[in-house]
Amino acid sequence: MEVLLALTSGVLYAVGIYLMLRRRLAQLIIGLGLLSNGTNLLIFTAGGLTRVYPPVVPEGAERLEPPYADPVPQALVLTAIVIGFGLLAFSLVLAHRVHETVGTDDVDDMGREV
Repeated sequence: MEVLLALTSGVLYAVGIYLMLRRRLAQLIIGLGLLSNGTNLLIFTAGGLTRVYPPVVPEGAERLEPPYADPVPQALVLTAIVIGFGLLAFSLVLAHRVHETVGTDDVDDMGREV
């Protein structure tokens, strides 16, 4: 399962970087989202996959029993999801404003006088 998730993360990285190198702002923003999701998947996969042992303290116990999932990657992914969503929202607003001001979403045409 880890190999499949690592390959999926690699594909998300490759497609995200390819789209970020394109000329249109919309493709750049979609590539940024794919790169963010690839990073989240990579962090989650690197933390180890266990379905049977959630990182929850059982009732009556003072700490976690040894076979359990590591809660740190899960917390990092939750934080990264929120930050990625904020970054994408900001990028969309910025791209909309640039399109209103310049009149195009082509990165090469933005610097030219119209």
